[in-house]
Amino acid sequence: MNEQSAELPQAMPPDLKALIRRAKLDDAERSSVIAELRGAEQARLELLRDALEPVFAQVPPQAELFDHGLVPGEKPRLFVDIVAFIEMARDRRCYRFIQDTRGGTIVLAESEKIEAMTQEVANYLARRLIEREKALSAPLPASTSKALAALAKASSQPMQPAAPSSEGAAPKRRSAAGWQLLCALLLGGVLGAALTHAYHTGQFEHLWPINVHLWPIKW
Repeated sequence: MNEQSAELPQAMPPDLKALIRRAKLDDAERSSVIAELRGAEQARLELLRDALEPVFAQVPPQAELFDHGLVPGEKPRLFVDIVAFIEMARDRRCYRFIQDTRGGTIVLAESEKIEAMTQEVANYLARRLIEREKALSAPLPASTSKALAALAKASSQPMQPAAPSSEGAAPKRRSAAGWQLLCALLLGGVLGAALTHAYHTGQFEHLWPINVHLWPIKW
């Protein structure tokens, strides 16, 4: 039995290097296909962008609502404004007009034809312009109007200088009296020192008009 098993050919282990090369080739082919598909999506969106240029040219210049442009990437998108864009469906043939809302994304329109999608985008632009006109013509709330009127009145009045308070005047008077007392003490000290020095040096008689011998106080 052992002799028969020894005669059987042993299975060769898998060649890891060959498997790595095969995986690289498959990945390159897959990447090439993805790049080609992405390029096809972007090309179709560029065609739609060119078809929409005359429509965007009719938008009033003061209506700064629409910042359109083609953004390439893993999923190319043609933006109509900040919340609406067009991308290709999974079959990469159908255009999907999508809008972001608070409740999530909604599909506004789908079509394979450029003419039909151009009409849908034009309808969207018209609705947005009407909403803008309504927002501009709507009256302001009463609270907002009152706040704006009060702000305008306050800005039109000249600034009045602040009146000095009685609380700040009292400390100033106390401070002035303190300085006067300090100056008087210093002056008295200097005068006393000068008289003492004059007495000890014999010059007191020239400074004092009364004879020191007749002065009742002994120095």
